Amino acid sequence: MLSEDQNLPPANSKGRVLFASLIGTTIEFYDFYIYATAAVLVFPALFFPGSDPMTAMLASFATFSIAFFARPVGAVVFGHFGDRVGRKATLVAALMTMGVSTILIGVLPVYNQVGVLAPMLLALCRFGQGLGLGGEWGGAVLLATENAPPGKKAWYGMFPQLGAPIGFILSTASFIVLGQVLSDSAFMAWGWRIPFIASALLVIVGLWVRLKITETPEFQKTIDSQERVKAPVITLFANHKWALLTGTLAGMATFVLFYLMTVFALGWGTTSMGYSREQFLPIQLLGVCFFGLSIPLAALAADRWGQGRTLLVTSVAIGLFGLALPMLFGGGLGGIVAFFIIGFALMGCTYGPIGAALARPFPTAVRYTGASMTFNLAGILGASLAPFAATWLASKYGLPAVGLYLVAASILTIVALIGMGRIKTEGEA
Repeated sequence: MLSEDQNLPPANSKGRVLFASLIGTTIEFYDFYIYATAAVLVFPALFFPGSDPMTAMLASFATFSIAFFARPVGAVVFGHFGDRVGRKATLVAALMTMGVSTILIGVLPVYNQVGVLAPMLLALCRFGQGLGLGGEWGGAVLLATENAPPGKKAWYGMFPQLGAPIGFILSTASFIVLGQVLSDSAFMAWGWRIPFIASALLVIVGLWVRLKITETPEFQKTIDSQERVKAPVITLFANHKWALLTGTLAGMATFVLFYLMTVFALGWGTTSMGYSREQFLPIQLLGVCFFGLSIPLAALAADRWGQGRTLLVTSVAIGLFGLALPMLFGGGLGGIVAFFIIGFALMGCTYGPIGAALARPFPTAVRYTGASMTFNLAGILGASLAPFAATWLASKYGLPAVGLYLVAASILTIVALIGMGRIKTEGEA
């Protein structure tokens, strides 16, 4: 007869766990960011023609925001199955949802072909992107952190976070290359579709890796001890409201900062400031490199000095950066380069530890739902309207108003992080 240990599934190797968590979020964020770039460069002209450029840009940003309202829905749906069925199967389903939605965007008809149906279909696909990402992020973080050895939670939780800069680099590089090899007319006619359709290759790689992993040890213990709850979202709102509230606000500055640095900055730089996309995208890409470099450094700091302390210091720095934003972003080419380097470095410092920090307050039985909900509700508050709000503020009151917007977000995050520090984690007395 086989012993109990022989009946257990083989443990995930460290490399397989980290790569599976990284590749999934890389794909998801690549898909998410090619939409963000196209929302600035392509969609206003092709899906919202007939209005002035700024109105078309704002309409495009409105479809951009749809995904953030879909993400909590994805968090509830995928979180339910992640906490009931398991992390592995749910992660595969989330990846497929995001991937199919993105590929479909690449084959959509435009306004001149089908009229108002075109933006409606675009909005529907954008909703699908948000639904998939809403279920992806929490599962990827748990795949990493629930396989982490003691004292390495932030380091393991950092790997899915690296998917954000890598996905951004891949998406931005794809538009830079297309801009170099295609004429403007060819790019607008069909070239913009290539990054969306090409995501199919990344999805295949992600599925191949994820189908090879086994369930996380912490969730397997929950299965074995029969501690799973029937309705994770109901349990979450009944017993963990404070963790949900503070976690949501704790992620707000992260989202506001990132989407000011990406979508707003690209839109404002290529319209009101007069830069071409060929000039602006490489500068933005340089800043994203600092984003990627600072993520592991922040994770190391979080494991050594604490996740909350690291995030608090970074949030204060983000507030100071908000005060300097008009001077940097409005200070010529040198100021813009400094703006992207400093801003993206701060983004990495907050983004590296936040995955482990948002998962920490929730018990294993509702952790998928809890971590996903806090992250995605923070997305609604911090990111869904950020490009729209910042563009409106800049056009009405100038760049100082955009900086104050970021300062206000950082203050809310600081207060929430202090509140999170009072929550006892699973296993504490």
